Amino acid sequence: MTNNLNNLEAQLLALRQEGEKAIAAADTLEQLEELRVSYLGKKGQLGALLRSMGQMSAEERPKIGAIANTVKESLQTSLDQQRATLEAAQIRSQLEAETLDVTMPGFYRPQGRIHPLNGIIDRALDIFVGLGYTVAQGPEMETDYYNFEALNTPPDHPARDMQDTFYLPDGNLLRTHTSSVQIRYMEKEEPPIRVVAPGRVYRRDNVDATHSAVFHQIELLAIDRGLTFTDLKGTIKVFLQEMFGELPIRFRASYFPFTEPSAEVDLQWNGRWLEVMGCGMVDPNVLKAVGYDPEIYTGFAAGFGVERFAMVLHQIDDIRRLYASDLRFLQQF
Repeated sequence: MTNNLNNLEAQLLALRQEGEKAIAAADTLEQLEELRVSYLGKKGQLGALLRSMGQMSAEERPKIGAIANTVKESLQTSLDQQRATLEAAQIRSQLEAETLDVTMPGFYRPQGRIHPLNGIIDRALDIFVGLGYTVAQGPEMETDYYNFEALNTPPDHPARDMQDTFYLPDGNLLRTHTSSVQIRYMEKEEPPIRVVAPGRVYRRDNVDATHSAVFHQIELLAIDRGLTFTDLKGTIKVFLQEMFGELPIRFRASYFPFTEPSAEVDLQWNGRWLEVMGCGMVDPNVLKAVGYDPEIYTGFAAGFGVERFAMVLHQIDDIRRLYASDLRFLQQF
């Protein structure tokens, strides 16, 4: 039995020496895990040796047990030390790979720019939101009701002519103004309301330096008890001063089917009067169309073309430049 004891003791010491050498040579955490399982796992080499202790006497087993514990602790210590070394090396490698060399020249990436039309829309909406207005959107393909009938536009009005509006085969049309958004909004909301509606509109205009069949509008609407033309003038004055600065403004009598009275708004720009907006008090028939009582509520509306504002503010001589996607032109903004 003494020979078995000496033989098992020698095997345990050899296992420790072999294991420590193999662990020190491991260069990845995966290899280290495989060695742990190989030496200390349930079916590992250390366990296989200890299963032969059953053939030993009761006096010999404690001695072999003590040696086995020493071997196990030694291998576990080697595993922990090598794991810490490999993890530290992995972190260093990752840091080196992710380190930014501030002495290297940067890579130039061209920056995008805001299109002049989007810039005007953003500026206008910021002003109206600051005045308490809500931004509303609506469909570009509309029905005759929302585009004309609910806006007090009679069947014989020129805007309903085939030469002025894009009609679709199903009887619908491409909206000619964003006033249709106001009707849809009023149908869903109860007064008081303050809404501003930006969007693309369509009219059968001949394309030239100042006209386009597709362009953009922004229209505003306010409905409440006791609103007057004075409130309309004050709102427009604040808006135009924010957009153009402290310039003279005048109102001229005009006609729109959905407002009464109606007016054109002129701005004195570079020494001459320039028409910039249309406006007026909401016609009672429009209020009735959405279920508002015109004896209780009044309102005002106004609208302008975004392209016209862009051409004035940026001194653009041809509206077609806004749609040509010419980077030489757009990079100026």
